Amino acid sequence: MTVAQSALLGAIQGLTEFLPVSSSAHLALAPRFFSFPDPGLTFDVALHLGTFLAILLYYRDIWTTLLLGAARDPRGEEGRKLGLLVLATLPAVVVGLLFEKSAEEAFRDPRRIGACLIAFSAVMVWAQRSAAQKTTWRAAGVRSILLIGAAQALAVMPGVSRSGATISAALLLGVTAPEAAELSFLLATPIVAGAAVLKLRHLGVADVNGTFLLGIAVSAVTGFAAVKAFIRFLPKGGLKPYAYYRVALGLAALFLAR
Repeated sequence: MTVAQSALLGAIQGLTEFLPVSSSAHLALAPRFFSFPDPGLTFDVALHLGTFLAILLYYRDIWTTLLLGAARDPRGEEGRKLGLLVLATLPAVVVGLLFEKSAEEAFRDPRRIGACLIAFSAVMVWAQRSAAQKTTWRAAGVRSILLIGAAQALAVMPGVSRSGATISAALLLGVTAPEAAELSFLLATPIVAGAAVLKLRHLGVADVNGTFLLGIAVSAVTGFAAVKAFIRFLPKGGLKPYAYYRVALGLAALFLAR
């Protein structure tokens, strides 16, 4: 793994982890597009640590308020909000633990990745067109939160996109675009942290070198910038530009698999 490859993959992870374009698809396709070896599990740890730091830093005030408020009064408003986030996280945790390895192996094929990218683009466009945008995620109710959490679980398949699935589901359930984005990124915090922790078991002291640290830094910086830009852009630009990009990338993946 060279310094340039480390920086490139760190930037790809940071940008695509939070945008509705599927980071897993990008990381699977990047070595093929740029003709270098897949860096493997160790570097994947670095990338997840970087994006976890980015999302934790961006939403630090909200998480602090939620955790402290829930600790003071578990039955209060902050305790209820935290409970909704935990509830929405459960489907992805269960599906991830049961099927992540098999799903990653089954969907590493560029043809399957391309098909998922294109197919889910239609879902995103449909969600934007059908969105009522009349409520907050806090007022959406337990049923809606569970459905959004179930949508997040679909992202175990490369090409779907965790943020794309959660934002689309939230829009279809009447949540406003800014609130849907906030919920998606709040849900990303425990999911990305969990992915990093699971992979840390395979990390040795010798693996922590300059290339590893560069990947973390680039992933964190680009991830923070991506979240900030996306939240500003979504209310005006919507999901369509990302859907068009996904279709282009999906077609490129299908061409690559020829």
